[in-house]
Amino acid sequence: MKAAVLFGNEDIRYTDWETPVCGKGQVKVRVRATGICGSDVPRVLHHGAHFYPIVLGHEFSGDVVEVGENVTRVRVGDTVSGAPLIPCMQCADCQRGDFSLCKHYSFIGSRQQGSFAEYVVMPEINAIPYDPAVPYEQAAMFEPSAVALHGLLHAGFRGGGSVAVLGLGTIGIFTLQWARILGAHRITAFDLDNSRLALARRMGAHETINTRNKDFMEQAKALTNGRGFDAVFEAAGSPVTMKMAFQLAGNKARLCFIGTPHTDVTFSPAEWENMNRKEFTLTGSWMSYSAPFPGREWDLTAQCFASGELRFDPSIIFRSFPLRDAAEAFALYRDPSQVHGKVMLINA
Repeated sequence: MKAAVLFGNEDIRYTDWETPVCGKGQVKVRVRATGICGSDVPRVLHHGAHFYPIVLGHEFSGDVVEVGENVTRVRVGDTVSGAPLIPCMQCADCQRGDFSLCKHYSFIGSRQQGSFAEYVVMPEINAIPYDPAVPYEQAAMFEPSAVALHGLLHAGFRGGGSVAVLGLGTIGIFTLQWARILGAHRITAFDLDNSRLALARRMGAHETINTRNKDFMEQAKALTNGRGFDAVFEAAGSPVTMKMAFQLAGNKARLCFIGTPHTDVTFSPAEWENMNRKEFTLTGSWMSYSAPFPGREWDLTAQCFASGELRFDPSIIFRSFPLRDAAEAFALYRDPSQVHGKVMLINA
């Protein structure tokens, strides 16, 4: 088969690769659409791969073309997305249902062959069937949606109150949508990009604030009559927005850091004291899984994609490329500030 193979730093080539074999308990999927995740970028551009050569890619959708022995839940012809984590199922974390915390896991697209290819093989339990009326490009976003929902569930969000979402990349857009679906009273979205703010309004945000504005914090405080927000979800992984979250939180608020920082984060004593004085609860969120594996994050995504409750807007996708042009797609990320949304690779 053909695949976009990473041979070394900034050396990704569309070339021949051994077609994966479908074994016992596995399904083989013809990949139709696969997204570039923010975690793929350092693997390609900053010496971040575990080994070379490797086929990356873990956000994908496609058609089941073969099933192995003992597969009963998935059939040839089903449209599926894939949950990329392959936990050991034996450790204490897995036994508690905390699959995201497994220390002995494998992962499609980073520790074994991923979806930047014509075909990918995975355990049947990792295949998520979905309504074939859902477009492949939308279904390739199962994983970002599940990551967002996991953050809300882990933070104990139960609806009501005011919600702030910081950072409107793909995960931020899904975070505000899940907050809407789960019953948030008012949702305010924050970003630097007016086009992403406009998208957030179409996806259900009640107010949007461009943080380039000098008075953005005053605007935000006015929306809550100075009380601060009841729940704050940081989805950018930026030190700036992480500090901003501390300022925006109200007394007894819930804060969740979904974004992953890639530089040092330093808080001054006055900034950190926000947590003491406001007695807010701060937590991080990692990946997208719960028991029974892969979890309700994935089941609810399938349900809400099919019902239309999770809205899809073409502008969620910044650009699409044929898989053969993967190198060109990754070249966009040499200046990440120019990438405004999901970059998608398509298999014809």
